[in-house]
Amino acid sequence: MNTENLTVLKIGGAVVEDEPSLDRLVRDFAAIPGPKVLVHGGGRSATALAGQLGVETRMVEGRRVTDDEMLRIVTMVYGGLVNKNIVARLQAAGVNALGMTGADMDIIRSHRRPLRNGIDYGWVGDVERADGQRLATLIHEGTTPVIAPLTHDGQGHLLNTNADTMAQTVACALASRFRVTLRFAFEKRGVMRDANDPKSFIPHITEQDFLRLRDEGVVYGGMLPKLENALQAIRSGVAEVRIGETRITA
Repeated sequence: MNTENLTVLKIGGAVVEDEPSLDRLVRDFAAIPGPKVLVHGGGRSATALAGQLGVETRMVEGRRVTDDEMLRIVTMVYGGLVNKNIVARLQAAGVNALGMTGADMDIIRSHRRPLRNGIDYGWVGDVERADGQRLATLIHEGTTPVIAPLTHDGQGHLLNTNADTMAQTVACALASRFRVTLRFAFEKRGVMRDANDPKSFIPHITEQDFLRLRDEGVVYGGMLPKLENALQAIRSGVAEVRIGETRITA
């Protein structure tokens, strides 16, 4: 039985693009005991830069359509500006962070998403697998991976990839080597029955609960893939999944 605790934390663009939130998160993340991995987004920054460069942003069901120009932008933003900004702040907080994408060390391999309902998403990747052994080697050497939401297909192409799915894949790949807690940190307290009522927080959700909440329309939009990823992680051996506020306690 694996008894060494490891935390995989996924943070969204709303966190990394707000200075006070990012400063607080870096302090909290640094204070988490034991080994850890951070997976981040950065979509708002990518959209902002695309606008400045005159590149249209197209979203379908919450997914960014990634043509050649948009791929260049998300690579610059995710793998460059956002990733290295987080790494620098973590280094200042005493965390030996290593910024990387899924392409580095072949950590996360994906394939280009096929047409869906006639929609071509472009250079969007659907994750196939993560290399838990290579990640574990880095972690055992005292390194904290900070992973940007880019992967590759093994054929020389970078792919824009959903950060929630990447975090879940990483957590599952490490679950045979550590006791893994997967955390999705974002602005709200967690899953709510009423998005506008903080008192409607749902503290615990089973797979049966999820199916009921989905069918009732309580859970919808971006929360659906988060919960689907959470449940897949539990099925694959992740010990615990938490979804909620950016304020982190050990």
